[in-house]
Amino acid sequence: MMEQLFKTAEEKMNKSVAVLQSEYAAIRAGRANPAVLDKVLVEYYGTPTPINQVAAVSVPEPRTVMIQPWDKTLLKAIEKAVLTSDIGINPQNDGSALRLNFPPLNEERRRELSKSVYKYAEDTKVAVRSIRRDLVDKLKDMKKKSEITEDDLKNADKKVQDLTDRFCKEIDQLASKKEKEIMEI
Repeated sequence: MMEQLFKTAEEKMNKSVAVLQSEYAAIRAGRANPAVLDKVLVEYYGTPTPINQVAAVSVPEPRTVMIQPWDKTLLKAIEKAVLTSDIGINPQNDGSALRLNFPPLNEERRRELSKSVYKYAEDTKVAVRSIRRDLVDKLKDMKKKSEITEDDLKNADKKVQDLTDRFCKEIDQLASKKEKEIMEI
């Protein structure tokens, strides 16, 4: 019973870290990254559809993302979707494809992005701690119902804290890696 609780908590913590990694992938760090388009949706036959499902997205140069729609009639719709998104880049339309040129980031923008990196990290740590709190509450409830002993509870508390510390350390490492990537020129 207790092992199942730990397994569930660890899975939830892993999912929290995975969400953080996808958020970090969407932050543009001066380099072209197709992941910035993951949240951009295009009207495709009346249905909002992710760009990568209606076009080939590639990185031909370090600072350029190229979008080649499979259906050429979608070019204008994709251009409109990119313009209305919060990416902050104007696409260049050459008639058959769109090019997104990523300018180098200025110092002020780098600092803003760095702050948002740590905000995402802190939000993820809060989620991990919330999972820990729920697990500890369940363990205390089990103790009240005499399903586990006092020693089991103490050992489980230590195991829960070790698990939480491991995930918090991983989150910190991801944040510092992303900040280093943003701050490099």
